[in-house]
Amino acid sequence: MTGKLYLVATPIGNLEDITLRAIRTLKEADIIVAEDTRHTLQLLNHLEISKPLMSYQRHSNEKKIIEIINKILEGNNIALVTDAGTPGISDPGEEIVKEAIKNNIKVTPIPGACALICALISSGLDTKEFTFLGFLPMNNKNRKEKLKEIKFSTNTIILYEAPHKLKETLRDLKEILENRKIVLAHEMTKIHESFEIGTVKEFIEKISEPKGEYVIIIEKSEKIEDNNEIKELSIEEHYKYYEKLGYENKDIIKQIAKDRNVPKNEIYKQFINKK
Repeated sequence: MTGKLYLVATPIGNLEDITLRAIRTLKEADIIVAEDTRHTLQLLNHLEISKPLMSYQRHSNEKKIIEIINKILEGNNIALVTDAGTPGISDPGEEIVKEAIKNNIKVTPIPGACALICALISSGLDTKEFTFLGFLPMNNKNRKEKLKEIKFSTNTIILYEAPHKLKETLRDLKEILENRKIVLAHEMTKIHESFEIGTVKEFIEKISEPKGEYVIIIEKSEKIEDNNEIKELSIEEHYKYYEKLGYENKDIIKQIAKDRNVPKNEIYKQFINKK
C-alpha cells in the first residue's frame, strides 16, 4: 500500500509556533525528510520525537528524489519539513511534491507558520493583492531585470533576502523603484522581532551590519493616471505596466496606442521589433 507525503510547517523562530497536528504527524511519520537534518534534529529533540531522517537540499540530485518517492511507494508515510516555516515555498521540497503528484501519491499539507504571510499581515501595507517573488536571482543583471518587471505592479510585493545581499538589494530598489515605501521584517517570532517602515533611502543610510534573513514588503505602485507621465515610459515599460494590471496582449497594444495617440499598427510593429 502506497504511503503519503505530509508537508509539515515548522516554527520560523519561536518553538511554540507549531500545531498539535504537526506534532502528531511528525510522531506518526515513518521517515522525516529535512532540508538540514541537524537543524531539524534540534526541533525533534525539543519535541522528544525520534525518527529516521533523510536530507534533501537544493543541490540534491534526481536520484535522491527517486529514493524518497520509492520510500513512499513502498508504504512509508513521509513528513517533509524545511528549515523554518512552510515547506515548498522558496524551498527545494517543491520538487519532491511535483514528483509525488506524478506518481499519484497523496500530498497532505499540515499548515502552520509562514514567514511571508506573517510579514505581510504585520506590514500595514495593502494585503488585498500581493506578489511573492521569493529570493531574487543571484546574477546582478537578472536581479535588476526582475525588479524592473515589478516597477509598475499595483500589487504589494514580497521578497526574501539574505543578510549579505540586503544592502545590494536596497541599492537596486533605490535605482529602479526610487524611494518607494518598504517594510523590513526581521527576526520574526523571536525576541528581537521587528517590523520597520520607511523609504529605501532611509534604510540604506540606517542599516550597517544586517544579520539573519529578512522579508521585504514593497508598497504597490499607484495606477498612473497622468497621461504625460505615461508617455515618458519606454515601450517595454508601458507594456509591462498594463500587463501587471491584468490586460490581455491585444488590449495592451490598444491602450498604449490610445495613450500615445498613435495607430495600433505602429505600436504593434515597435513591440515586435523590441522582441
